Amino acid sequence: MARETFDVVVIGGGPVGENAAARAVRGGLRTALVEHERYGGECSYWACMPSKALLRPGNALAAARRIPGVPVGNSLDPNAVFARRDAFAAHWDDTGQQQWAESAGVHTVRGRGTITGEREVTVGERVLRAEQAVVVCTGSIARSPNVPGIDEARPWTTREATSASVVPSRLAVLGGGVAGTEMAQAWARLGARVDMIVRDERPLPSFPEFAGHAVAHGLRADGVSMHRQVDTTRVSRSNGAVHIELSDGHTIDADELLVATGRRPATDDLGLATFGMQAGAPLDVDDSGLVQAVPGGWLYAAGDVTGRAPLTHQGKYAARAVGDVIAARAAGSQVSTAPWSRYVATADHHAVPQVVFTDPEVAAVGITSPYLPHHRQVEIDLAVAGSVLQADGYTGRARMVVDTERGFLIGAVLTGQDVAEMIHAATVAIVGRVPLDRLWHAVPAFPTMSEVWLRLLEEYGL
Repeated sequence: MARETFDVVVIGGGPVGENAAARAVRGGLRTALVEHERYGGECSYWACMPSKALLRPGNALAAARRIPGVPVGNSLDPNAVFARRDAFAAHWDDTGQQQWAESAGVHTVRGRGTITGEREVTVGERVLRAEQAVVVCTGSIARSPNVPGIDEARPWTTREATSASVVPSRLAVLGGGVAGTEMAQAWARLGARVDMIVRDERPLPSFPEFAGHAVAHGLRADGVSMHRQVDTTRVSRSNGAVHIELSDGHTIDADELLVATGRRPATDDLGLATFGMQAGAPLDVDDSGLVQAVPGGWLYAAGDVTGRAPLTHQGKYAARAVGDVIAARAAGSQVSTAPWSRYVATADHHAVPQVVFTDPEVAAVGITSPYLPHHRQVEIDLAVAGSVLQADGYTGRARMVVDTERGFLIGAVLTGQDVAEMIHAATVAIVGRVPLDRLWHAVPAFPTMSEVWLRLLEEYGL
């Protein structure tokens, strides 16, 4: 076997791995980036980018139809939507992503990386020695529920849902989380008849109740049939159609079934059993990304594979800290892992922003429901001059959660058309620990939807 030596070997060439590798290189370390599929990862080809490209045309059409005087049609052109989506996914060609990595000074290695020893990664017939660290950034994979017949029915995962180029006449969606709701609405607006199967009373059960109900209303307005508080008991496929049996006795027939029931860390086939870790389980890391189960301080991880904050932007944030801390430790520099230093992912515990790109959108950050006596919640309709101008009949809602002992904002949730761009204001306030009496002086421009922050503070009593 060919043996090569680097300072750092990163396994996983998605956005998280790219960031970890680029930061290590910036710190003066010779770094290899191993990828077995496509550089750019899930987000570039099957998740964030193509899913939003599918959603945006429908959202734009709906927004235009809410404003009198704007000449628009009544339906989307699926082929044009798919063509634009394909462009954002680079037609599933990762040449540009690999070239970017190499231009950043990263050495790219094609193949599946397996940790075969301390500071050692084997890729086919090549053995890569990492003098300083190995970093695992392999992301997550779709989780399949234990339903009889489901695997034989050849269901869609989110990969097929974001890359398909033919609109199914009938689509069933199993799962009411972020991916399920986004794809249900995207395909309904492209012309599919969509049935959505939700185990809970509403979609988006991890978000506050008003957010889930707002999105459910938006889905129903687009013709999505929602089957709530039911389980799927059996799935079969015959003559090209999928037959789905529900626990309430109802059945659904569809041309395709999208299974969107969550994801799990992609830690299979990494060789982790050698170090006493379970394949398929998340890698437990400290805030600097150091894997706790492996002694010696050489194995790090970032992103979905850690199970901490499974969102692309949080994974990239953690990866930047990992790359920086490895470079600093390699140089013998003094490294502070105190909260909010450049070498730790402190925000994972306090300020994780997330947007559900449905119509209406949901944007949230931090603690979204009070759970301590000194937490106070303020909730109002998003009814300000900015929202009235944004769309006729605009409906939205806003909640903020305050730590009354410290006088800081600790969380916020917004629902409504175009609220995604407003959540960063709350993120900055939480990370900066801006006291509410100082936040009062952050005057929102008139007439914008950001006026809601003034109304929330007034409702709080300022």
